[in-house]
This record gives sequence, structure tokens and C-alpha cells, in this order.
Amino acid sequence: MKPFTILVVDDSTAMRSLLVSTLESLGAVTVLQAPNGFEALRILPRQEINLLLTDINMPDINGLELLNFVRTNPIYKDLPVVIISTEGSSKDIEKGMSLGASEYLVKPFQPDQLLEIVRRFL
Repeated sequence: MKPFTILVVDDSTAMRSLLVSTLESLGAVTVLQAPNGFEALRILPRQEINLLLTDINMPDINGLELLNFVRTNPIYKDLPVVIISTEGSSKDIEKGMSLGASEYLVKPFQPDQLLEIVRRFL
């Protein structure tokens, strides 16, 4: 399996820790973390990212703004983006998917749900 790098973007330290420990159980993945969309935008050009997991509600640049940037930038337009958010109404999910999210996972979720989604992109 080729090395796979996942960028986790969430302003909650506890949620980032949960995501990282869940993802590291896959083995053969590198997990990078950003506390907000602004930091994620600083990491993207410096590192080859294979999958982006982002929350929606964050200070500075939120997850939907980050998703919009990724989808409108030719370099990142094919990068799979999974939104992981407490915003779970069908309207929220529809908005995320219409902006180009590859998947949408509602918090709270089971670790197995996350791993199932991530494996699809590995």
C-alpha cells in the first residue's frame, strides 16, 4: 500500500485526537492536523494530501469555505473531502454535497463509520 496522508481539520482538540487515533488504527497512514481552515490552507501546498477531513463550524475559515477553495483550485479539485460535522440536517448535508464534498459524516459517529468511508479513498 502506498503511503497515504490524511489532513484532519477541526477546531476541537478532543475531536482531532479521536479522529487521529481512529485513523492511525488503519496503519500505513500519516495524519496531519489543523485547528482551522486557515492552517489547512497553509499545509496543503507543503504536503501531498490524499484525503481531507473537515469540520464545518470553525473560526477563521470554516469547512465549507475550505471545501470551496479546494474545489475551485485546479491543483486540489480531485482531492476527496469528507465533512464531519454536528450540522446533520438534510439541508446541511445537501449543501455540503452540492459544494463538492465526497462524503458527509454526522457527529457523533461510530469509529467504524469513519473507517469505512476512509477505506473507500485509500
